[in-house]
Amino acid sequence: MHAGRVSRLGTVALTGITTFVLTSLLAQFLRPDLDWVRVPNSFYLIGPYGWLVQAGYVAMSVSLILLAVGSYVALSVPARSAAPALLFVVGGIALTATAAMHTDVPGHPPAFEGYVHGVVAQTAFLCTTVAMLLQAWRLRGDARWRRWFKPAFLYAAVCFVSMWVQAFWRELPRGASQKLLIVLIAAWLMLAAYRLRRGPDSMHSR
Repeated sequence: MHAGRVSRLGTVALTGITTFVLTSLLAQFLRPDLDWVRVPNSFYLIGPYGWLVQAGYVAMSVSLILLAVGSYVALSVPARSAAPALLFVVGGIALTATAAMHTDVPGHPPAFEGYVHGVVAQTAFLCTTVAMLLQAWRLRGDARWRRWFKPAFLYAAVCFVSMWVQAFWRELPRGASQKLLIVLIAAWLMLAAYRLRRGPDSMHSR
């Protein structure tokens, strides 16, 4: 794929990730009835302005798929791997399903929809963070991208470990810890999309 097309993929992906971040942040102010420290993001998908948060999730889903394509074709053929691309795609699909399914809410009996929401939400987190690790690892095999391997991989590892800490350390405030994890992941994805947009050698071309 031509470098210009890869750059456009990065631009559109960056726009979608930014949309997700902004809509999620805006929801914290539009829903003062929800305690952002205790309440996970899933509750913002329900009720007033839920459509706005859902739109942000869908934008992020599209961005993950665009990152899958762009990151795959941006690397030289020997460095490419279908594994991270497929995981990004599955993560994107799972994120759209997360937005479509309502989580269980206190005071109501658990529903099958809530169970599915929980499964696809965890699938989105797991697939995305593993894809980040694998995609960063593949940078080693391309001389143009190799210098980005270490920061990309170390940052992805922080996100991966943070996901498991958030999942198993139940004493953490569920809302704040989940939102911090989302910020960490979104920042990595934004940097990846930005780098696709600029290309591996943009620093040297200035």
